[in-house]
Amino acid sequence: MAVLWILAGLLGVLLILLAAALVRTLRLQPKRSEYQPTDPEAEARPLAEKLAQMVRYETVSVPGKDQREKFLGFHRLLETLFPLTHQHLEKTEIDGNLLFCWKGLSSERPLVLMSHQDVVPAEGEWLHGPFSGDIADGKVWGRGASDTKCSVMAFFEAVEQLLKEGFVPPQDVYLSSSCTEEWAGDGCPKLVAEMKRRGVKPFLVVDEGGGIITEPIGGIPGNFAMLGVFEKGKADVVFTARSNGGHASTPRKGSPLARLADFAHRVEHRDPFKHRLPKEVAAMFEALAPYASFPLRYVFGNLWLFRPVLLRVLPLISAQAGAMIRTTIAFTMAKGSDAFNVLPQEASLGANLRFIPHQGMDESLALLKKLAARYNLDMEVRQATDYTAPCDITGEAFRLVAGTVAEVFPGCPVSPYVMTGATDSRFYQEICPSVVRFAPVIYGPEQMRGMHGLNENIGYSCLPGAVRFYQALIRKM
Repeated sequence: MAVLWILAGLLGVLLILLAAALVRTLRLQPKRSEYQPTDPEAEARPLAEKLAQMVRYETVSVPGKDQREKFLGFHRLLETLFPLTHQHLEKTEIDGNLLFCWKGLSSERPLVLMSHQDVVPAEGEWLHGPFSGDIADGKVWGRGASDTKCSVMAFFEAVEQLLKEGFVPPQDVYLSSSCTEEWAGDGCPKLVAEMKRRGVKPFLVVDEGGGIITEPIGGIPGNFAMLGVFEKGKADVVFTARSNGGHASTPRKGSPLARLADFAHRVEHRDPFKHRLPKEVAAMFEALAPYASFPLRYVFGNLWLFRPVLLRVLPLISAQAGAMIRTTIAFTMAKGSDAFNVLPQEASLGANLRFIPHQGMDESLALLKKLAARYNLDMEVRQATDYTAPCDITGEAFRLVAGTVAEVFPGCPVSPYVMTGATDSRFYQEICPSVVRFAPVIYGPEQMRGMHGLNENIGYSCLPGAVRFYQALIRKM
């Protein structure tokens, strides 16, 4: 009887909490994202033409290969497209990587605008050639159109137009663009080293990463400015199993491939990493809650109650959202015997990890090494970098970017966002505590699929807004 009373009491408490959450949700005023680009064709089309020319110049970067001459050719194109910028700004070129300095009235709080020149290879059958730069159906088509020559074009154009006005920025402005971003090469580190040599300590760095994302989470329609505030770390790891080999007609249990399979199954089905809600992710859900359907609004608007449930279900309903709450591992490469009838003496499994701040590089790798040992596997870390320090979402730099978004894109809600990928801006963290990852263009589902995939494109109606964003940010410094 006592147990029943206890259960009844717990149920009563739960009902009270659920009712309190319901009342709180009903008081939360539902909102809608209203932002849509409305700039006339006459303003957007010339920007599309400039971007199209940049896309037509193929800038695929190859790891470890000296491609300076290729990128010098791209620089000559930039000079024809943006002549005033090249006449009035101090240009520094390092092995194909670019750094421009626009001297302002003060050098105390420099601004860095950055995005990369290089693109990934283009394979498969495209609707428009990958380097055609075709302008069709309201879009610029081709590799680099959205990742990220659109933002390179936009901040160069922003400076070009301001120079035509005779504008002098209140703070020094740097334009930074590497040619090795797509393979995490040494281009951006060389630019940062040059900044350190000059003693430059930026107040704010704005790079790619986030953007104006259409429906950032299923059930939350509209365009939202998602500002990336930190990047997860990453590592490439190889797990190796060994044996004496043998003929496949007389197999023994525990062969190298079987042990690797058991290990991968264990990791996939019993996630070894901690699930926690970083404050930046909690802030994201709270910012998006008023724009969500009622069930999501009920959950996102009451994290004080639903946090434990959310931590369990997020990886099940959204891979993107699930990656924001834990370290992830993806098995991507495998190798065994060269023949069907030969047991391998050695088999290997490659994996890519992404580290979250509450369980960083050292802890995550140590955990995996211990787990791999249970299956008699060796673990080799090929390369690893830890997560970046988060930008303070209550600080002046973040608020400056958020305020600029509100000014330039009226009706577009702003939310912090966690980068599950990697960008060049991680290298700037060494000299700048406030790095915001935000490309001021619209990325709908089609654009998200096209990045590193087929039929990459960008709707060119959003390009004038991107130019205005960079101009407004320069002015507000």
